[in-house]
Amino acid sequence: MRFTIAQIGNHETVAFAARELKRLILKMDRFLTTDIRIYDSFDPEVKRVVWVGLDGSLKRSLDETVSIKVKSGAGIITGSNECAVLIGVYRFMYELGCRFIRPGADGEKIPERSLSAEDLTVEVLDTPSYRHRAVCIEGSVSFDHVYNMIDWLPKVGMSGYFVQFFTPSTFFKRYYRKFYKDPADPDFENELTDDDVDSMMKVIEKEIALRSLKFHAVGHGWTCVPFGIEASGWEEYTKEIPEETKKLLAEVKGERNIFQCALNTNLCYSNPEVQERMTDAMVEYCRTHPAVNYLHFWMADGSNNHCECENCRKMRPSDFYVQMLNKLDKKLTAEGIETKIVCLIYVDLLWEPEEERIENPDRFVLMFAPITRTYSAALNDFDKSAPVELAPYKRNENKMPSSVAENVLRLKKWQETHLADDSFDFDYHLMWDHHFDPGYYNVAKILHKDMCELELIGLNGMVSCQLQRTAFPTALPLYAMAKGLWDKNSKFEDVSREYFAAAFGEDGEKVEKYLSELSDLFDPVFLRANKKVEKDVAIANIEKAKALIKEFSAKEINKKADTSPDWKYLQCHAEMVPLFADALIAKISENTDWQLYKKIFDQTVDKNAHITDTVLDDVFIKGDSWSLLNRHPQK
Repeated sequence: MRFTIAQIGNHETVAFAARELKRLILKMDRFLTTDIRIYDSFDPEVKRVVWVGLDGSLKRSLDETVSIKVKSGAGIITGSNECAVLIGVYRFMYELGCRFIRPGADGEKIPERSLSAEDLTVEVLDTPSYRHRAVCIEGSVSFDHVYNMIDWLPKVGMSGYFVQFFTPSTFFKRYYRKFYKDPADPDFENELTDDDVDSMMKVIEKEIALRSLKFHAVGHGWTCVPFGIEASGWEEYTKEIPEETKKLLAEVKGERNIFQCALNTNLCYSNPEVQERMTDAMVEYCRTHPAVNYLHFWMADGSNNHCECENCRKMRPSDFYVQMLNKLDKKLTAEGIETKIVCLIYVDLLWEPEEERIENPDRFVLMFAPITRTYSAALNDFDKSAPVELAPYKRNENKMPSSVAENVLRLKKWQETHLADDSFDFDYHLMWDHHFDPGYYNVAKILHKDMCELELIGLNGMVSCQLQRTAFPTALPLYAMAKGLWDKNSKFEDVSREYFAAAFGEDGEKVEKYLSELSDLFDPVFLRANKKVEKDVAIANIEKAKALIKEFSAKEINKKADTSPDWKYLQCHAEMVPLFADALIAKISENTDWQLYKKIFDQTVDKNAHITDTVLDDVFIKGDSWSLLNRHPQK
C-alpha cells in the first residue's frame, strides 16, 4: 500500500513532523511505500494524501490543540501551532497502537503489523488541560541524556524544556567527571569546561527549536553574572571579591560576603545600582537570545540569607523583587521585547509583597516552587475548612513550610493581589523524592494526582525540576505526569495499566502488582520520616519486600531478563534494592555495619551503570540513599 505525506510549508518543525510520521509508520509496517511531498499551502484538491502542517483551520495559540482527521489513509494532521502539529503526529501513531514510555530509543514501543487503508483512520480534536508541560534540566547528565528527554517530550504531549544557568556546566560535570578522573580512561585529565558545555548547548538548543518546544532559560545566576561573579553551580567560591562588588552583597550578621556559595548569596536589593545592573543584564540577555520564550528571574538560592541593612529592612524581599520586575518590564517594553518573564515564589519569597504590586501582569508568569513541601500528600489534599496558622515573616529567621496546606495558602496570598495572566507549578517529585519509593508506584500516583488537580489551586501547568534519568525500575512517574498534564480527567489506574501493558505485554498486570506491593512495603511516608513506625514493624515489612523481590525474580524476572530492556532494568533493580534494604535494616537497628551495606549497594550501582545509564542517575541514587538512611532511626 502507498502512504503519501503532504507537508505544508517549510517550517522546520513541520518538516520534522513529516519525517517522524514516515519513520514511525514504516517501523510499524515496513512494506508500505511512503513518500513526502512539500506544498506551499493546504490544497483540498490534492487527494489520497495525509496533510501535515498548519492549514489555518485552528486559531493559533500557545496551547497545543491537536486536530486529526484521517480516513482510510487520507486527511490532515494539524494543530494550533507547530509544536501541536508534531504532537499530533505522535498522537496519530498513539491511536494506531504506538506507545512512548520513556526517553531513549528503547522507550518506543511500535507494534509491527500489516496496515490496511481502513486501519489508517483516526479522528481526534483535543486540547491539553494545561499550557505548561515542561521538564527542567537537573541531576548528572550527558549530552545524550538531555537529547533523549527533549526528543521524548512531544511524543507524550509535553511542550517545553528549561535550561538552568547561563551555562549549565554543573549538571554535565557531575556525569563526565568519572571519565576525566579515571587514570585508566583515555579522557583522563581532559576536564569538561564551560566552553565545552556551551558548544553542546548550541546543539541542544537546535533540538529544542526543531520541535518548537517552549524554551525556558537561566533562573540561577542573575545575582552573580552581572556583577562579575562566576556561578554555574553550587561549588565553593574561592576567588577574591572586589570591594566595589562586595558592597553590593547582602549584609548578613554585619558582614557583606559570600554566603555558603556564590549562588546562595543574595544582594542588597534596596540599592539602586543592584536593581539597575540586574535588570539591564536581563534586557541584554533577551536582546541577544531571541529564541528564549520564558526568561526566569530568580534571586539567590537557599533561604534566610537576605540583606539586613537599614534600607533592606524597610520591606520584604518580595517587595524589592516586585520593584525589579516592574523596572524590568518597563525596560523590555521600551526595547519592544516580548519575552515572558517568570517570577518565582520560593523560600523567602513565599511571603507575599506587602507594598509593591505587579503593574503589567501580561508580562509575567508566576512560578510556585514549594521545594520544602512533603510528597506524602498531594497539593490539594488538605482540609480546606481547617484553620492554618501562617507564620509571620521574620527576616532570616523563617521556617520553611513542609505541609501542603501552608504551601498552598502561601501561593493563594500571592494570587489574591499579584495575579499574573499565567502561572505554573515548579516541583520536585522526580528530583530526590522518587528515591524514597523503590517501587516507583506511590510516587507516580501522587505526581499524577498533583498534575490533574493543578487547576484547583489556580495553576496552569508544571515545569518539573527533575533528574533526566528517572525510569528505574520503570518510567511510570514520568508517563503519569505527562498524562495528567494533558488530561486532568485521566485516571491513574488507567494510565498505570496502559504503561505496564506497553512495557511488559501480557505480563503487565503481574509487574504492576509486584511494584505496587514493593512501594507499599517500603512505605515512602515512613522512609521520608513523615510518620513513625515501630522498629520491629518497619524491619518486618522491609524483610517482606526482600522476600517479594526474591520470589518474583525467580518466577518472572530472571527468566525474561534477556527479552527486553524493560525486564533487564527490573533485573538490575532486583539486585540493587535488597542491598539498600540491608543497609536500611541495619540503620534502623542502629547497627554500625549499615555503612558497609551502603558501600556494597553503591558498588552494585556502579557495576550496573553500563546497563542502567539512560534510566538511572547513578550519582544521585548514591547520594540520596545516604540522605535517606540518615533519617533513620527516627528520634
